[in-house]
Amino acid sequence: MPDASAGRRPSGELEASVLAALWAADGHAMTPADVQRELGSSLARTTVTTILARLHDKGTVSRTRSGRGYAYLPVQDSPGLAARRMRTELDKSGEDDRHTVLARFVSELAPDDEALLRTLLAQADRAETAGRSAGPDGGLAG
Repeated sequence: MPDASAGRRPSGELEASVLAALWAADGHAMTPADVQRELGSSLARTTVTTILARLHDKGTVSRTRSGRGYAYLPVQDSPGLAARRMRTELDKSGEDDRHTVLARFVSELAPDDEALLRTLLAQADRAETAGRSAGPDGGLAG
């Protein structure tokens, strides 16, 4: 019996390709036909439309009316989307496992990534501290 998935792309590959096309458009909304042309593939327009609708349902793209259909824009850039996915996975872990998930994530970081994370956390802490010490008019509280 032939494998039904033999000619299929890996899960998420089409979504990634569609998102790449949207990001390449530099803030210009694209219709499914535009995306199909940009991909230069043999994908049916209905397939592209389905992928865009799924991305919209996930909150990854926004859409506006364009004729009888829609034109789509990415909600975030690639790094923003990756951060959002990481946060979603962390939120799925639940309060009981949150500490364990974060601890394992940090323990598996490469040394350079760990150093970068420490720097980013220190910068965020300094910014938060500076925000708390500013008064309502932007001056120092006293």
